[in-house]
Order: sequence, then C-alpha cells, then structure tokens
Amino acid sequence: MYDHRRFYIDGRWEHPAGARTLPVIDPATEEPAGVVALGAPADVDRAVAAARRAFPGWSASSREERLALFDRIIAAYRARRDDIAAAITAEMGAPRAFARRAQAGIGLGHLQAMRTILETFPFAEPRPGFELVREPVGVCGFITPWNWPMNQMACKVAPALAAGCTMVLKPSEAAPFSATLFAEVLDTAGVPPGVFNLVHGDGAGVGQALAVHPDVDLVSLTGSTRAGVAVAQAAAATVKRVHLELGGKSPNVILDETSLEAGVAWGVRDCFSNTGQSCNAPSRLLVPAALEARAADIAAAVAAGIVTGAPDAPGTDLGPLASAAQFAKVQRLIEAGSAEGARLVCGGPGRPEGLERGWYVRPTVFAGVRNDMTIAQEEIFGPVLAIIPYADEADAIRIANDTPYGLAAYVWGSDPAATGRVARRLRAGMVQVNGADFPLTAPFGGYKQSGTGREWGEFGLRDFLEIKAIVPGAGA
Repeated sequence: MYDHRRFYIDGRWEHPAGARTLPVIDPATEEPAGVVALGAPADVDRAVAAARRAFPGWSASSREERLALFDRIIAAYRARRDDIAAAITAEMGAPRAFARRAQAGIGLGHLQAMRTILETFPFAEPRPGFELVREPVGVCGFITPWNWPMNQMACKVAPALAAGCTMVLKPSEAAPFSATLFAEVLDTAGVPPGVFNLVHGDGAGVGQALAVHPDVDLVSLTGSTRAGVAVAQAAAATVKRVHLELGGKSPNVILDETSLEAGVAWGVRDCFSNTGQSCNAPSRLLVPAALEARAADIAAAVAAGIVTGAPDAPGTDLGPLASAAQFAKVQRLIEAGSAEGARLVCGGPGRPEGLERGWYVRPTVFAGVRNDMTIAQEEIFGPVLAIIPYADEADAIRIANDTPYGLAAYVWGSDPAATGRVARRLRAGMVQVNGADFPLTAPFGGYKQSGTGREWGEFGLRDFLEIKAIVPGAGA
C-alpha cells in the first residue's frame, strides 16, 4: 500500500494543513492501492512562498550549474525507474512492460532531451541595434493528469528547471504515487530548496488556488477542455501566462489502397495503446469509401490480436481503464455509437470475457461512422475506433478538420506529394506521415480547443522564458 500523506515543500517533506485524504483505487482490482492527502489553499500558499523565495537564486544560476543538476536528476531517475513504473501500474493500470518502457521511459527521455538542449540554448544573443535576452518567467504552477503522469510532469518540470524558473506541482489525485517518487528523485539529486515543490490535491482545493495565486507567474495545465477553460478564467484576474494542453479527436487519413493495410493496422494499435487514454490517439480512421469494408476487416483482425488483461500478466497489451468514472464514460459512448447507427465491427459494451473485476473494456471498432455522430466528435479516452468513409481528398480534409479539436493528425499514402499536401491542410499542431515516430524535440501542442502554447524540447523551453530587449546607449 502506498501512503502519500506528506507534501514536498521548500526541500522538506511536510504534513498538510488539513486532514482530508483520498483512497487511490487500483483499476485492475477495484481495491485500494494506497492513500493520498488532499491539500488546501494554505498548502499552496506555503509552496508558492517557498518557490518565490528560491527564485532569485535559481534564476541567477549558471548554465553549468543547471547542467550539473540535470546530470544528477537523470542518474537518480534511472535508479528509480522500476519503482516509478510499478507506481504507475498501481495508480492507473498500465501493463508492467508498457509502464517501464513507455510511461516511465518517456519521463527519462524528456530529462535527457532537455539536458542536451540546455547545453547550447541561446539565453542571450546580439541583434541589429539591441541585445535579445531570454529570462525565466518566474514561479510556475503545474497541474498534470493521470493518463501519462511522468510524461506530463517531466515535460513541464524539465524546461522550467532549464529556464531558471521555480515551481509548484499538483499532480492528479487519481495518480499521485509516481509524482511523489519524482519528488524523491529531485530531492536525491539535490534540487535547491524551494525550486521544486509538490502539493497533492484536487482541482477545487489546490488547482484553483494555484491558478488564482497572485505570486504564480505562469500556470500550465494538461487535462480536459473543461478544466482548461476553468483554469484560464481563474488565471485571468492576475494576467498570468497560461499554457493549456487539452483534448483531441485526431484523424488518421488513409489516402490510397497501397497504404491501407499498414495504415489501418498501425492506426488500430496506436489508438488502443495505453488503453486508448491518450489525447493524441488516432481515434478517427478516415478511408476512401470504396475501401471501407476492407479497412474494417483489417481493423477487426488487428483488434482480435490485442490482449487485454491484468497489468502484471505476461503478454498483456491493454490494461484496465484508469477509473470507474472513465469506465462508465466509455461504456456510454460505445452504446451511443450503436444507437446512432454506426456498425459494430468488433468489441462492444461490457467487459472482455474472463475479466469480471477491474475496469476493463473490450477493444471496439465501429464502421459506417458519420462525422456528426457522438463517437466521432467527443473524446472517448478508451480503446474505441471510428471508421469514417470519405469521397475524395477534399472530403477527407473537410472531415478531418471538422472537430473542435486540433491536436494531432496522421496521414498514410504512397505519393509523397499527396501526403505532404494533405498534411499542410490539416488544422492540427502535429502531423505524422506513414507512421513516423514523434521526436521528443518536436513541439507538442494543438490548434483550436486543443490548447495554447507548446511543450517538449526547445519549444517547451521557450514558453518558460520572457523576452527582453536591451538597447545600448551612447558609450555603452
């Protein structure tokens, strides 16, 4: 059992101001895996005050001091990687192999990528008539989700540290174990007191307090569009910088028959990865109308080969959904797909056979989907794929862009001119062609209601920096 009833504030493990706690439920067993304390505005005040005190010193640190700290963090993270993976399995149900390779692995990847960027990043550079200086924004408030916990913590904390910012992290109260381990990693590495602070809690008690706090200069949230709107509204009164990484309903556009089999198979596996709980999942599969039946057959065959089971069972591809609420939402949307006339190709409502306990769902594929159906417009956050036929390239682009979101998009085709043309017309912040891997140095973020700002790599670092122009006078 995990016991996380203390917060990391000013370099020490502190007891919370109040006594509220929350059981954290293992989604594979529906039994408690541990407990976490729920903070209050008073805890946020203490953490922000510590970050504010630490800011002058850390913001003045040298590039060499920050690089040395990154080296220590990376070493400490490597030593705790297995512990972090086990915590992610317990808190949100990721299969053990996937938790170590992908969930814990991407946190290490962000730290390593940012360390490399920091080596040569131009914090100051001459321009004609002035010097351009980039300085840290200040105290940052981070609100992170449960679906990719280490990814979202590391891709905020790493650039903030590199920029010279100080920070307060509020992880999801549904997945708090890995956050505490991350704080232990930073403590072991010798992060100066107050530079990094951790306060557990819910949105009402801690997230809102961070967003409205007058001594927080930037707030960065990854979560739902609804949560993003609430944070932006709360932050407006103090005119702080706001970064939002929100939802998606990403299209995977197959352009021709040559790329059909590879594109559909890749799309099914990527959509269902992490049990479909990824904001950039390719959850809408767009195929030429004449190829829809074949696409459905390919998708069904791939889905049939995906193993859903206990996270600690060998060979498990998909674990449970992260919570009872998420399970209920996915079941409702699967039922809506059938009710609105989509054709169920495989899967459907209910748990997979032999899994009567735990929030497991059946990998589900619908065909004959119209883009105005609920399953084509609402972010499901589960292993549910909607196959949508289109008439021609212009129709595919129209359907792909017909969503409130604009996070990611995917294109498959044998003609580079066609894939490039379509990629440039898709209203999304990230477009991957023919299954290309997305590098950790590329900008992660989207258009429209998918958010504001960018994360990952150099682009994430720039969002934690203010820009100053210094114009020399006569004799300077």
